[in-house]
Amino acid sequence: MVSKELPFTKTQIEEIIKTYPTPFHIYDEKAIRGNAEDMKRAFSIVNGFKEYFAIKALPNPYILKILAEHGFGADCSSLPELLLAQEAGITGENIMFSSNDTPAEEFKKAKELGAVINLDDISHIEVLEKATGLPDIVCFRYNPGPLKGGNELIGKPEEAKYGFTREQLFEGYEILKKKGVKRFGLHTMVASNELNVDYFVETARILFEVIVEISQKLEVGFEFVNLGGGIGIPYRPEQERVSFDAVAVGVKKAYDETIGKAEIAQPNVYFECGRVITGPYGYLVTEVRHMKHIYKDYVGTDACMANLMRPGIYGAYHHITVLGKENAPLTRKYDVTGSLCENNDKFAVDRMLPEINRGDLLVIHDTGAHGFAMGFNYNGKLRSAELLLRPDGGVFKIRRAETVEDYFTTLDLKGLKSFR
Repeated sequence: MVSKELPFTKTQIEEIIKTYPTPFHIYDEKAIRGNAEDMKRAFSIVNGFKEYFAIKALPNPYILKILAEHGFGADCSSLPELLLAQEAGITGENIMFSSNDTPAEEFKKAKELGAVINLDDISHIEVLEKATGLPDIVCFRYNPGPLKGGNELIGKPEEAKYGFTREQLFEGYEILKKKGVKRFGLHTMVASNELNVDYFVETARILFEVIVEISQKLEVGFEFVNLGGGIGIPYRPEQERVSFDAVAVGVKKAYDETIGKAEIAQPNVYFECGRVITGPYGYLVTEVRHMKHIYKDYVGTDACMANLMRPGIYGAYHHITVLGKENAPLTRKYDVTGSLCENNDKFAVDRMLPEINRGDLLVIHDTGAHGFAMGFNYNGKLRSAELLLRPDGGVFKIRRAETVEDYFTTLDLKGLKSFR
């Protein structure tokens, strides 16, 4: 059972709103730093452990800079993400660049920054070589196909568009070896929001076993193995959080029983988690704008799917706290909605909550990953501000809210006057 407590009070939020109107996302810096250190401590038993934070989860350079202070790298999948890492002072092999259908200019920027380039397909060897020349170190993304059971959110590996087959791995590393590449890595990503510790240990064992086979057959040494991310978080109060210690112990055991017993190079072990690092420590704060009572009771907020897409597209659960009514009985059943012209613009359906009134402040939990990041402008909706709750209780703006002027910036309105 996970406690859904808040790092701030209603009084604090009311004071913040005087400067930063709702809706906004606010992130708990102290908790993020503590979680980062907890992960490092747990995985210190694993050979050469390093975490590359998945920028897609929370693409903000302030967050990246905080995590870099704890030794985290950055997992990037696009040119803007590479530039965000650069802005945060993360460069060189502290960047892991994993993308698919990658344009040549992104390979060029990744190589310019000295990033570790992780190729998604065997044909990309030639593309990368023509674009930039092969770098000192190259990594392949492995899709284990039917060897690995599917994860509920990410699906079956054999139906995913990502990665090399097992046979292509052997062929690809042999090509690299003949071309003079001497440093190698292996990567996979087969889960999303997974809460089962055994899933990650099984994934690790699959990768460790294939590394042993490739190393012995091709006489190459692997510098690292990246186990991907996908460690989930307990969105529901009745769920339990994944134990970093349990995953670390399981991964170490699998490593010792495979790579540890083989006469091959002993690669470092990396992760590229996003959600589990920041997800539980972000909150979407929104004000109740309207109450509607027809066939159901609706709580209409000033936030919408543009601020948090997950419930609308996945039916995902996000816990909701009514500020000032934390201990009030849950006596009313509501749908909590936004103002988008889509009927799936709902943060909660048939949710038991305290009696809610217009003007109440709601806090939607666990939006520190894949919250703001998945925002959009459909219906002319504007994305919210992002705020950082500092360890001393102060608040720092790390992204301003979008304005109507921002929405019109990319339109050529001057040309409109002469358009026929």
